[in-house]
Amino acid sequence: MGILVVGSIALDTIETPYGSARDILGGSATYFSYAASFFDKVSIVGVVGQDFPEEHIKLLHSRNIDTDGLRVIEGKTFRWVGSYKDDMNTAETHSTCLNVFETFEPIIPEKYRDLDVVFLANIDPDVQIGVLSQVNKPKFTVCDTMNLWINTKKASLTKLLKMVDIVVMNDAEARMFADTPNLIQAGRHILEKGPKYIVIKKGENGALMMSRQFSFSVPGFPIENVKDPTGAGDTFAGGFVGYLAKSARLEKASLKKAVVYGSVMASFNVEDFSLERMKSLDEKEIEDRYLDFVNLTNFHF
Repeated sequence: MGILVVGSIALDTIETPYGSARDILGGSATYFSYAASFFDKVSIVGVVGQDFPEEHIKLLHSRNIDTDGLRVIEGKTFRWVGSYKDDMNTAETHSTCLNVFETFEPIIPEKYRDLDVVFLANIDPDVQIGVLSQVNKPKFTVCDTMNLWINTKKASLTKLLKMVDIVVMNDAEARMFADTPNLIQAGRHILEKGPKYIVIKKGENGALMMSRQFSFSVPGFPIENVKDPTGAGDTFAGGFVGYLAKSARLEKASLKKAVVYGSVMASFNVEDFSLERMKSLDEKEIEDRYLDFVNLTNFHF
């Protein structure tokens, strides 16, 4: 079908209990596009500075990701510095330098405007709405968000929810938006705002998908060697949206499988820093872990 993703591309410096890495490839659009590329063709729109290493662009090209929408402009690339302690579900931010990303105004290339699937990574909801005004008639649209926009631009985010088919949030964001500690109540509240489906990411505890007709929940895939959870949520979204694009339909069975594939892709991502684990990943490993996930959650005897 073809997927358009609009979001951040960054250079991260990260420390976890299992090591550290400096100026590594990160950003929501990066993780999403790499994971989704295992399922369908991806085109990326973003901005980086002149300090962005050429090797990272070559890495995207190695997955056949179209980067014609990636602008390289004067200045420095968005940088994030963070760390994880014992709780690998929560990052402590030490520094955020938006740099060229601060004034990011996406311009969607003409050849991207007819793509069938649009994923809006967790950028300013007004910018996300602006992207939707530039595309024609996608078969379905998906948006992500973050606590910053819920706190500062809830009205714009609420407007956006009326315009998308699926919204992806983590559990803390869903509770914050709906102002309730109960995830089921939060999901129903958000569905009332317009989207057909909501996917609530729960970190190592899995994911919950809800619609007005059904709900579906999966655990996180158990991983023994977790090195860096950065980008796991965006990788989940890449696997989820990528599978839906490949299946070319939004129906109960494909949506359930998409949640599992999203969880599978995220489980690989956390095994190393940045995209290091994903670089060696192949389709057979993905399918093998998908089957492991099915066996793990199968309760028919």
